[in-house]
Amino acid sequence: MSAVVVLCLLAGLSEAAGRVLPLVARRPGMSRTLVIGLLLAGALIEGAVIALWPLVTWTLAELMMPTAAADTAGLVWTPGLIAPLVLAAILAFPLLGPLLHLLLIAAVGVSLTGPLADATGLDWGLAAVCVAAAGLGLAVAVDLVRRLVAMILATGVPEPVR
Repeated sequence: MSAVVVLCLLAGLSEAAGRVLPLVARRPGMSRTLVIGLLLAGALIEGAVIALWPLVTWTLAELMMPTAAADTAGLVWTPGLIAPLVLAAILAFPLLGPLLHLLLIAAVGVSLTGPLADATGLDWGLAAVCVAAAGLGLAVAVDLVRRLVAMILATGVPEPVR
């Protein structure tokens, strides 16, 4: 379990760095404290989103077929399942390979689909829909948070009137 937490945080840090460093490059006057704070906050948020993907997927599967999923423990990350996601986060770090990043995330989603289908008894296609919907929903949520933070940073703090 601790390996999964470390991998989630590593993937979160890499994703956050890929989003924060271009911002720092465009605004060279940012303080180190702000940059480090953004990196740490982003790493925690991204890591939490990554950790939540199987849980949200499981919840969607239960909504589709509540009786089949009630007696099993749920879908959880294993180091083998999350390792490709960490690789995808590292590839997204320099924002050089968005298509490859998307393909790796899709591959991780496919690797989650099999265990979900086995655990719930859902058809593989329905399990894939649950995984994709959960991933897309979490991605939209974190993108909204990113845009909100960017908007707040763009407006800045007004100077006090003297």
